[in-house]
Amino acid sequence: MLKNKVVVVTGASSGIGALIAEKLSAEGAHVVLCARSADRLQEVGERISGSHELAIMDVRNSEQVESVMKGIQRQHGRIDVLVNNAGYGKFEAIMDMPVEEFQDMMDVNYMGIVRCTQAVLPGMLERGGGQIVNIASMAGKIGTAKSTSYTATKHAVLGFSNALRQELRHTGITVSTVNPGPIDTPFFSLADPTGGYVKNVSWFMMKADYVADQVVKLVRKRKEELNLPRLASFGIRLYQLFPRFADRVSYKWMNKK
Repeated sequence: MLKNKVVVVTGASSGIGALIAEKLSAEGAHVVLCARSADRLQEVGERISGSHELAIMDVRNSEQVESVMKGIQRQHGRIDVLVNNAGYGKFEAIMDMPVEEFQDMMDVNYMGIVRCTQAVLPGMLERGGGQIVNIASMAGKIGTAKSTSYTATKHAVLGFSNALRQELRHTGITVSTVNPGPIDTPFFSLADPTGGYVKNVSWFMMKADYVADQVVKLVRKRKEELNLPRLASFGIRLYQLFPRFADRVSYKWMNKK
């Protein structure tokens, strides 16, 4: 089903982005790995034996996003799947984080998705098909202390995705969201430099390989939502039904930062 599909993965120079790209290529897709760092992209590309190419792209740069996406569509005639994975987080109390950091995180995590989506949608609409996969987070559904900035960006991603899904009904385009909990990736070298949060949630942390496999399965089956780990789906539903009660009873368990 993925053979010869043209798939663009942002934030593909490390973590689950790199693994998703590698696994999609192994299934026969032609994968375009996008990220800011040429050196890190090259390192990932050397691990991929299947069809792929590398593209330097900063999702904060509208002109660069537009240029790269147009170039891919000119060369291959289409983009079948866009995986919006680029993003980062920092876990700090609200008064310890400068407002500029809030702005930059929103620019990358949310506006980066908006830019990339707008760049690929015209072609998908013209062909009457495609898939947009937005890597959000469990944080987009359940807020925790010391993650006001990161949580807000992922709430924005989910709101955007849900509204876009409604807007694109009956167009043949699938809008998918992935909401993982903590994943064992380099994400935490920036988000949690002290290692305290990682230590507190190590029992709950998922392997990056497992998450990447689940994302590839979502692309293959064109599913609209994936919550990981599976057990989290129940907790998320409970939280949405009884948010204030869930806040009170889950505070000590959830706030490990």
